[in-house]
Amino acid sequence: MSADLDPAAERPNPRTRIPLKVEEALVAAAMAAMALITAANVATRYLSDISLAFTEEYSVVLMVIVALLGTAVATASGRHIRIGYFVDLMPRRGQRIAEMAGTALTLLCFGILVWYGYRLAYDEYRFEVLSNGLGNPNWWYTGWLPLLSAVVVARALGRLIRLARGQDG
Repeated sequence: MSADLDPAAERPNPRTRIPLKVEEALVAAAMAAMALITAANVATRYLSDISLAFTEEYSVVLMVIVALLGTAVATASGRHIRIGYFVDLMPRRGQRIAEMAGTALTLLCFGILVWYGYRLAYDEYRFEVLSNGLGNPNWWYTGWLPLLSAVVVARALGRLIRLARGQDG
């Protein structure tokens, strides 16, 4: 499967119930916000003696959001990182089974992140943990982990169903 995946080639997104454009637009918005925060920080540092270092908390959470939404898009479209040497030697059916096994492991991994991420965010909410820099409730930041991991789980489940039906891959 990965032999026919040329990283430079444009590959269309699969048909999904919820278009992948949703995640792609959110990634673009988060990256734009990071760029604006960074540009504002650099500009204020050079034009005045004021530092906007406190905005680092927002930049970090935006990076987590970009990473998890990018993972959801990559998982749904079968563009995730893989080492395909041995899989490429298999017949087509074996390649599909290996892809299904990899997707099932992705489901397991991100399912664990949903569960433990939820427990972490809930504990931070319950114990009223505040962030170090701004003093915001920490669950505002950690709450994105289980939420967006659930998005990855949903995208992986959709891909697994498409693979099982022979519609994808």
